[in-house]
Amino acid sequence: MMTYKEAIDYLAFTSKRGSCLGLSRITQLLEHLGNPHKNVKFIHVTGTNGKGSVTKMLSCILDAQGYKTGLFSSPFVTRVNESIQLDGGEISDSEFAELIGNIMPVAEAMDEPPTEFEITTAAAFEYFSKKNCDVAVIECGLGGDMDSTNVIEAPLLSVITNVEADHSAFLGDTIAEIAAHKAGIIKKGCPVLFGGNSKEALEVISEKAINSKIFTVDYSRLSNISCTLSGSSFNFGEQKFSLSMLGIYQPYNAAIAISAVEILRRNGLDISDKAVYKGLKSAHLNGRFELIKENPIVIFDGSHNPHGVNAAIESITNYFDGKVVLLMGVMADKEYPEMVKTLSEVAAKTFTVKPNNPRALDSMLLADEFIRNGVDAEFSTELSAGVEKALTYAEKHQLPLIALGSLYMYSEFMNFI
Repeated sequence: MMTYKEAIDYLAFTSKRGSCLGLSRITQLLEHLGNPHKNVKFIHVTGTNGKGSVTKMLSCILDAQGYKTGLFSSPFVTRVNESIQLDGGEISDSEFAELIGNIMPVAEAMDEPPTEFEITTAAAFEYFSKKNCDVAVIECGLGGDMDSTNVIEAPLLSVITNVEADHSAFLGDTIAEIAAHKAGIIKKGCPVLFGGNSKEALEVISEKAINSKIFTVDYSRLSNISCTLSGSSFNFGEQKFSLSMLGIYQPYNAAIAISAVEILRRNGLDISDKAVYKGLKSAHLNGRFELIKENPIVIFDGSHNPHGVNAAIESITNYFDGKVVLLMGVMADKEYPEMVKTLSEVAAKTFTVKPNNPRALDSMLLADEFIRNGVDAEFSTELSAGVEKALTYAEKHQLPLIALGSLYMYSEFMNFI
């Protein structure tokens, strides 16, 4: 019997295989496991930004309705158990270890062994099948068409939250190219919801959805939005809702989730207004404009691309009157010069760090980028040292501290705080 530590060590070993898009390995692995994914009904969610929040909101709504609800999301920000949830609770260490222990010999016997994400995906499908889930809400890892979650054959609904520039090395440089990848989750005869505002993306998605009914989100129904550090309230149509999650973009993510519920209802799923209200109110997600501390105010936001950073800046200017202290670390393959340029508008001072990831950008290079944009910046080689300096500065000057740029630094950041 594999222990939890052995399961984590095995996944660390498989992570060295890197990220390799394609469905051949996951398909073969699932076949060896008896195709557990064919026993579960799915809602499949992709998009450049907001997909984690929408996935969480939908799973909470279904859970509030009383469905046995699975949730698979990525990346996890504290530990891998976060990625696989049932009825709002993380998979236990013992159950996770048992799943990985059963999958490991099958995976390692394959001619081309699967990646870490493929193994975790297979574990999630196996878990949801064993638990007899009524519905599982699945978040794509990267893109759509070649993401390992895309073995789902006939989802109850496919959701594409939006299409913006990100992961250009994998998905392409244009909105049309990225949209084509994300539209790959659309399946013949299965409804699809698009929550973005790009006409170019919608054209590509509509072409892919020629044999499926396509829906869009009517944001004109969204009104009376109020966002404070205590939460948000808004109207969608005639109904009023509340959110615990911060960020002025969250009512827009909620509009996507509510629109998805309306489609699911038309397709036979029983979901009450009460469940929608309760589910949205209870939804929480680590690292999404999350209030960590109140004196001084410390917020962690996982925004890691230009579109996400723009949303973070809108929230910063909504919640705070003046400039803020930034703690930032990014991956080197991100469009960080563009992010730095926009963040410079709200930064009183920036402390840069290097997240614990082989793809991370050197903190000195990030600091230099801020200095070029006229912002006083100081780099640290250790994340803990950067957090300490940023926190001390924020306390001294009575300014809010916003940590952002990568979810990969969330766990170490939280440990220090």
